[in-house]
Order: sequence, then structure tokens, then C-alpha cells
Amino acid sequence: PFVMLSRSSLAPRVVRTAVLNRGLSGQSAVWEAARKARESARLLAALPNEDRNAALNRVADALENAKADIEAANAKDCEAAAKPEAGVAPALQSRLKFGGAKFRDTVKGVRDLTKLVDPIGQIQLHRELDQGLQMKRVTVPLGVLGIIFEARPDAAIQIASLGVKSGNGVLLKCGREAVQSCTAIVSAIKDGLSGSKASPDVVALLTSREETAEMLKMKSYVDLIIPRGSNEFVQYVMNNTDIAVLGHADGICHIYVDAKADLQKGLEIAMDSKIQYPSACNALETLLVNSAVAEKFLPAFAKRAAEEGVELRGCPATLKLLPSNCAAATEEDWATEYCDKILAIKVVGGMPEAMAHINQYGSRHTDCIITEDAAAAALFQSQVDAAGVYHNCSTRFADGFRYGFGAEVGISTSMMPPRGPVGLEGLVTYRYMMSGNGHVVKDYAGDNAKPFNHKELPK
Repeated sequence: PFVMLSRSSLAPRVVRTAVLNRGLSGQSAVWEAARKARESARLLAALPNEDRNAALNRVADALENAKADIEAANAKDCEAAAKPEAGVAPALQSRLKFGGAKFRDTVKGVRDLTKLVDPIGQIQLHRELDQGLQMKRVTVPLGVLGIIFEARPDAAIQIASLGVKSGNGVLLKCGREAVQSCTAIVSAIKDGLSGSKASPDVVALLTSREETAEMLKMKSYVDLIIPRGSNEFVQYVMNNTDIAVLGHADGICHIYVDAKADLQKGLEIAMDSKIQYPSACNALETLLVNSAVAEKFLPAFAKRAAEEGVELRGCPATLKLLPSNCAAATEEDWATEYCDKILAIKVVGGMPEAMAHINQYGSRHTDCIITEDAAAAALFQSQVDAAGVYHNCSTRFADGFRYGFGAEVGISTSMMPPRGPVGLEGLVTYRYMMSGNGHVVKDYAGDNAKPFNHKELPK
């Protein structure tokens, strides 16, 4: 969303001072953490890429050294979440688990960030306006990011490391189910940063709803809020802050099996999209099957789904083909992100009906067509409104690490950029830098105005 500025915004120093004084005179440690993050982020942004990369390597080392402590803390979180009285859904419990290969891959992602191009200081535009008067558009960090994320301990590592690489401060607010895990993780991250030229204060952890509410008021310190959760939660955040919001919302992902699909290929892709990690936001939630191939495809798919413990919910046409192992789907099923081994299935008359369904019920996350018809695939990819539109591959590829971004702070389903997995490029903005030699505007105005050259220069 755009932040609309009124004329009263032309007096930012007065507003900033008032908010700052409230923060310093109050009892909350959140304001102090935000203030330190802002100051530290400015210093971080000035560090050369080599120093920020060195800090990331130290963070990776510290995480590996603290592996036992982190996994022990995670085990406590998982044990508490598994109790019936905790009321934590199985899908959320799955996201909460952190160790083994997931820990290894997450730490590898931190090190991989050091191999990526520095997102700061990239010259996007270099133009001579007149002799001796040059303008550059240069990338700079956003400032301080406030990230509210679900019970996924690995997200804390990904977000913090992206912040360091991109020169941004980060305020992390984890789900209550992951507090012990994230406390151990952030402690290790700070230990790593303390031995580098980056301040440990660039990263802070919030653990309560009250602290979240305070963060939403910190316009003088926080430049962007990224809430990861349901559409309702993202809307709540947008309604309760004046800070710019980049929402990571529901992932209602679709696969359409076309009349000209390779059905075995479609079967493998659909199964991977659903069961490889059912609780992920890029997992398949609705399967659309062309009526021309439904009679052959659906029984084979249902057999595999049953073997994997996937519950099926289908339209009337699907129920006729799968009378014994499919429940009736309701209107609500088409608009539901299950994050579980549940899948909605609908038989459609063709691609126009499939695209209409996706554009009506989808969340603009990731959708895929299975077909050997290149023209059909091109039409689908041009007409489906989503951040990721795939052809003959799993929706589970919608991920910053798999895209080569190193990691991601979330997946944006907004039409405005950044869109899709938000990595380093989505965490910088730009600044116009002008250099002259006594140039004044009056020389370029009036009857005898000098002309501008507007000559493009090497970047």
C-alpha cells in the first residue's frame, strides 16, 4: 500500500521529537530496542559489503555452535504445542519443528547470502543533466523492518540474515508457540554479530502481543511492517498502523491439469505440491482437472492420495468418479488454505473455467498448469493473476532460497512490487544523488533558459 502524506507531514522533526520523547520517558523496552536498531542500522548500512558478509559468516558459526541449545529449546516448544490444551493445529506443529536437515539448510542459506551481489550502492540510473551537473539513482536500505511471523524458527534466521546483508535493522515478532526457539536463535545471532563490525542491536526479538501493538505505533523508528499470516491478520495490521505494510497472506495455490497434460507428470507434480510439506504457504490446496482427462487422472491420483493420507473434498463431478474416497466440497473449501493433508478437487470444462476459478478464489500466490500444449501454457501464464504462475513444475518452488535469493522475509501477494518471494532486492529503496558546481535553477528557467542535456552516462 502507498503511504499518503498530507501537508502537515512537512514538519517531521516536531512529530519525530514527540514520539521519541514518549519512547524515552516510557517504561517499555520495545521503544529502546527500536531506537537502538535504527541507530545501528545506519552504521550497518555504511559498512562495506565485505564487513557485512563477515558478520553473516560469524552469525552462521554462532548458530552452528548453539545448535544443541537451539534444538533443546525447540523441543520444549514442540512438547508444549503438542499438548491438547495448547490448541495448536497439527500444521502449525509441523512448521514449528526445527532441527536436522532444516537447521543445516537454514544455516547454509546464511552463508549463501555472502555470495550474492551487494544490494546497497547499486547505481540504477546515471544521467548528465548539463555539463558538470550529474544525477544518480542509487540503492539504499529501507531502514528498520518490523516482521511479524508465524511459529517458524527458521524464519527468524532467514529474516535477520537478510537484514544484515541489506543493511537493515530488524524487529522480529515470532508466534507464541516458538518463543523459546526464537529466543535461543536470536541470542546466537547476537553472539555472532558481537564479534563483527555490525552491532548486535540491529536485531531484536519481541515476544508478546502488547509489544506488537507498540511496534505498530513506531513510525519514527520502523519503516516497513511485514506481517506473515492470514488475510484477516494482514488486514488487522494495515488498519492499526501508519507504517507502510507489505503483506504475506494466505497461500491458496492451484494446479490445473489440462486436456493435453502428461498425466503421469501431472500426478507426480500434484503429489509433490501437496505432500512434500503440506503446511507451507506454497503447498497445493485446490486441484482443477479438465473433464476430458478426469476419468483417467482422478482415480490414479486418489489412489496415491490415499496412500499418503490425504483427505479429498470434491465437486459433484469428482464425487461421481471417486464415490468411495472423497467427501463433498463446499463453497468454503474453494477459499480455504488448509496447510494440512486436505485437498479440494474440481472438474472443469476447460482452461477458461479453470482460470476463472483461480482468479476468483486464489490468493495471488502461486498457480500452475500441467500441459504439453505450449500455447495453452503461455495463455495461462499471461492470464492468471498470481505472483508465481508455473508450467509443469511443483508450486513448492515458490521460495526465496529456491529462487536463488538466499532466503526470504516472506512472499508478497500484492500487485505492487516487491512481489512473490521477497529477498534482498525487496529490502532496498533508492536515493537520488545530485552533484553540481554552483548550478542554480534560475539558469534553466525563463526566456533565455539553458537546455538540459539529459545524457545517459555509464553506471
